[in-house]
Amino acid sequence: MDSIWINAPAKINIGLDVLRRREDGYHEVKMIMQSIRLFDRLTLTKTSEPGIQLHTNLRFLPVNEDNLVYRSAKLLMDEFGIQEGVDIRLDKRIPVAAGMAGGSTDAASCMLAMNDLFELGLSKRSLMKRGVTLGADIPYCILKGTALSEGIGEKLSTIPETPDCYVLIAKPSFHVSTKFVYTNLVLDEHTEHPDIDGMIQSMKKNDLTGLCQQMANILETVTIPAHPEIADIKRCMMENGALGSLMSGSGPTVFGIFDDLDKAAFAKEKCRSLPYKCFVFVTDLYR
Repeated sequence: MDSIWINAPAKINIGLDVLRRREDGYHEVKMIMQSIRLFDRLTLTKTSEPGIQLHTNLRFLPVNEDNLVYRSAKLLMDEFGIQEGVDIRLDKRIPVAAGMAGGSTDAASCMLAMNDLFELGLSKRSLMKRGVTLGADIPYCILKGTALSEGIGEKLSTIPETPDCYVLIAKPSFHVSTKFVYTNLVLDEHTEHPDIDGMIQSMKKNDLTGLCQQMANILETVTIPAHPEIADIKRCMMENGALGSLMSGSGPTVFGIFDDLDKAAFAKEKCRSLPYKCFVFVTDLYR
């Protein structure tokens, strides 16, 4: 096999809690992660010339070690002494800096593809241990599907699947600094934390409505005051048929959960007509 392609799915956070700030500067989190059917695509081809050549469809993306895809490929090539080279084509469809793990899922998918292309024989768990050295979300993006993420994001456990639904994605044109959000997050005795365990119980019962009523993201307490447009998008979704709506990650992407495809499509057009430009997309869950 001299060439391989792989889809890299985006993720949303059905629930996101931050428990505490650790002494090393990282934050302890408790999150419900869910893959959705919005993909980047990577195509990897062996080359006789050693090294890594990375190409993307977005001119502003780096194609060197500043890109997680490059670093993930180099990590495996260095460890296993791979003498051949690899040409990597990254076609981006997931919005950049959107709170949807676009960079992490690309790196994770690159590691999975490298493992197959060069017949390294690594299990998913082995890849996950290597991936966490590059980014806390990468182990989940290797695992995919529905999972509970704890620690700094590297401790993953299987939970019941999210009930079937349709997902409306709306990503406004502005970016949000993850560092800004976590730096300004207040965690004290007055902080109201999301009920992640309650959400999991609703998932066990396949109760989509109950789950949507409990969905919460503690980072909204920082991002929404800084960017009230996020609250407007959530309100637009809820007023047009969403069972629940939430910011994903540190933002600015907002998603809405729908039990009917027509409702989701109608809400999509409403979000498109908001007075600021949004990337909007209707999809479903990736199992």
